[in-house]
Amino acid sequence: MESISVFEIIKVGIGPSSSHTMGPWNAASAFIRIIKRERSIAEVKEVFLEFFGSLAKTGIGHGTDIAGMLGLNGEDFKLIDTTKIDDIVDHIKESQIINLGGEKEIPFVYGHHLVLNMSETLDYHPNGMIFKAIFEDGTELVQDFYSVGGGFIMSQEKNSIEKQCVRTIYPCHHGSDIVKYCEKLGFGKMSDLILINEESWRTQDETRKEALYIWEQIKECIYKGVNKEGILPGGLNVTRRAAGMNRKLLGDKVYKNKDEWFQLVVDAEENFTNINKWISCFALAVNEENASFGRIITAPTNGASGVIPAVLMYAQAFTDAVSEDDIARFILVAGEIGTLFKKNATISAAMGGCQAEVGVSSAMAAAGLTEILGGTVGQVLMAAEIAMEHHLGLTCDPIKGLVQIPCIERNTMGAIKAITAANIALESDPTKAKVTLDQVIQTMWETALSMNDRFKETSEGGLAIAVNVPEC
Repeated sequence: MESISVFEIIKVGIGPSSSHTMGPWNAASAFIRIIKRERSIAEVKEVFLEFFGSLAKTGIGHGTDIAGMLGLNGEDFKLIDTTKIDDIVDHIKESQIINLGGEKEIPFVYGHHLVLNMSETLDYHPNGMIFKAIFEDGTELVQDFYSVGGGFIMSQEKNSIEKQCVRTIYPCHHGSDIVKYCEKLGFGKMSDLILINEESWRTQDETRKEALYIWEQIKECIYKGVNKEGILPGGLNVTRRAAGMNRKLLGDKVYKNKDEWFQLVVDAEENFTNINKWISCFALAVNEENASFGRIITAPTNGASGVIPAVLMYAQAFTDAVSEDDIARFILVAGEIGTLFKKNATISAAMGGCQAEVGVSSAMAAAGLTEILGGTVGQVLMAAEIAMEHHLGLTCDPIKGLVQIPCIERNTMGAIKAITAANIALESDPTKAKVTLDQVIQTMWETALSMNDRFKETSEGGLAIAVNVPEC
């Protein structure tokens, strides 16, 4: 089994959905690379993109069509000025021209060259899409892609995606592997093992720098979110709440930048109610940014992007775990737990419902928090198990296909469950646990397979039907 870096699980992304926005964007970019490998952009006459299944059914709400166009247009979601997205998309639609790969302008008519096929689902995965390029000589290049969660993409043709296969020195594909290697190497901290394994991709210093970069991006995202008022896009008219909560919690205190704001949070009154509200505020801030095509940290998905930031910010503001080493260890452990779910179950709501997104993120956050609060390897894995155990069966039924209701509030719940799970694990003897992390991951996968498709990000069941709002 292939090893996965923690920074493939926790990474810079763009809202509102990792599987429905980042995945199709990555697929479009990959298709551009395939064209260049097989022929050249200069030879392309037309390009077509068709979305199927969940990608089509909730595509408008998730910005799937927008992601496809921007990817084909040669944009990079890690670098694009997010305030310019609407202008770029409007230009493509109005001019009926796309700048393929940023190199050649060709005709592109929305609804003809890009289609949301809501009546068909590809057999391989519910998040399927097919790209087709027609060259000047009349020949064609066709490629299927599948967005499998967290921005990851796959294809039935193995050679279609250029990717280096990595196996770490101590492969950890299950929780039992982590226990085995930590015992073998005499490690009392799970993060020590992960730091060594990450050397398969980069040096230990580079790993720490990447973790701290992620932390800076988290703070930046939360800071943006707590300072933005207004209505979220998409037509549901959902009001941003993080800014109002932030204002009430700080009272008349004034700040000029995120560092001053963070210090005010650290110095805030520490009673249960206030801390609980701050945790919710942090999560709301991130997910409100996500819902408006903001740049966020995908962890492990965009729909669940508020959980880990909220828990890590809680740890930094309201516990004794405040060092840069603590931050790095939290992120390493959280990311490693995410890899176990990706390899043995799923992190795609279209495959497993929201247990695969907020549930996994809560397990990741619980593990990271337990690690930096002094938990043993067994307690870290126990915390992850507890958090997931109480997300089993959680459905994904977004109203109007938007990552807003119930997604935004659900991240606050995932964060609170993660903190509770960590606190329970820290007071428990993991050798007496009746359920292991590996068992709960297997149970989550079995639950996903048994779940009705209406509750797997199709907006055809649950709240999406109970609250009848017509699609845009």
